[in-house]
Amino acid sequence: MRSPSEPLVTRLTMEIAVALFTATIGAIAVFGSVGDGIGWDVAGPQAGYFPFYIGLIVIAASLGALIQAVIKHRDRKDIFLTREQGGRILAFGGPMIAFVILANLLGLYVALFLYLFGAMVFQGGYRPLKAGLVGIDSVLLFYA
Repeated sequence: MRSPSEPLVTRLTMEIAVALFTATIGAIAVFGSVGDGIGWDVAGPQAGYFPFYIGLIVIAASLGALIQAVIKHRDRKDIFLTREQGGRILAFGGPMIAFVILANLLGLYVALFLYLFGAMVFQGGYRPLKAGLVGIDSVLLFYA
């Protein structure tokens, strides 16, 4: 069995992921601004001029952060997230993600009822009858 304190994600992995994410945001800005024009016109800079160069700066900074992270942390095994912490984050965020998905598929009334019912029964330890009544009452109170 795995230990709860076993690393789930290392610091190096997260630093690489964040650097790649921000570089992607910069690339989106660069490619999006090319269609608007990145040069100068008779009236001044075109619409994509500023976003293009800001995107280039973001990409350059992201690549610098990536190189720095790899050089600084390549031999270290600093823990960013343990299995126990990941489980707590999943227990908190998972129901909210499910609520958003269910709200789009089943509607807000049903999703709210299911979210409250599930949170009360599985996380709060309430009896299903009480959780069901609270869920129904909440739906009626908020949406009736």
